[in-house]
Amino acid sequence: MKKQKNQRMAFNVQTFRTRTLSAIIFIIIMLAGLLINKWTFFLLFSIIHFGCWIEYQKLVGLIDKEYQQVTPFHKYGVRIAGWCIMLWFSNAFNIFGLQLHELGWWMGLIFVFILPINELLFAKTIRLKNIGHSIFGLIYISLSLGLMMDLYKSFDIHVHDIMFFLCAAAIPIVIIASLWINDTMAYIVGSFIGKTSLSPISPKKTWEGTIGGFILSIVITGLVIYYIGFHILSIAGLAAIIAAIAAVAGTFGDLLESKLKRLAGVKDTGSLMPGHGGFLDRFDSLLLAIPFVWLFVYFFMK
Repeated sequence: MKKQKNQRMAFNVQTFRTRTLSAIIFIIIMLAGLLINKWTFFLLFSIIHFGCWIEYQKLVGLIDKEYQQVTPFHKYGVRIAGWCIMLWFSNAFNIFGLQLHELGWWMGLIFVFILPINELLFAKTIRLKNIGHSIFGLIYISLSLGLMMDLYKSFDIHVHDIMFFLCAAAIPIVIIASLWINDTMAYIVGSFIGKTSLSPISPKKTWEGTIGGFILSIVITGLVIYYIGFHILSIAGLAAIIAAIAAVAGTFGDLLESKLKRLAGVKDTGSLMPGHGGFLDRFDSLLLAIPFVWLFVYFFMK
């Protein structure tokens, strides 16, 4: 089979400046949410959760016109039900003596009963496809961000008879930073030497850019953790593994969102950031990377 080729895309300075400026502002907001305290972390990902849901439902409505007919209670109720999943995974969070984990559990139970009853009473017709679209959204968006909340906790790592302490936001920061590095390096490498198209779903992505971003993400993440951390190869190696998992899974997440946009016939899911698109455009890689990193952390690091 003849390999699909793609002409090398010229490096656009103006586009790069726009993307860089908006990315800097975005990074400042993200770092504030990640680092100030646990409540800014929770608020940050709650905003991301609802932003992704709004854009996801818009996309699905364009792909499947019948989804536009869901009742307002279904439309907004499923978003809150997804937020309950986030609450359920928020074991490190409590307010006025009430754990968000417990609040999410009881609110989730209420919605499990109310949503089906609402469909039976108020929906003109019950369409299993619409329910399926919403269930996919709960897994794709809410479960993923719920697992991110679960990763917000302190870890003790035992290396060579020495116990090292990782702050609560350490693993989420490594995931996000490695994805940013991967995306940026893939864009730069692909702009200069990219020739072979990665997939018809996203023609502008190239194998050269993808591989370059993958390698540089692992190397840069590992080196940064090594030099700002404990100068221990084992910890830097764990960070590099997380970067590798995030880069691979994140690439598939990007392709999945590109497929949804192609089916919907839109270029961007929103206009959150100039040059970067909406919430789903910005967090598509993260949504698929989180579950795979979570599996690694809980089976090999915990």
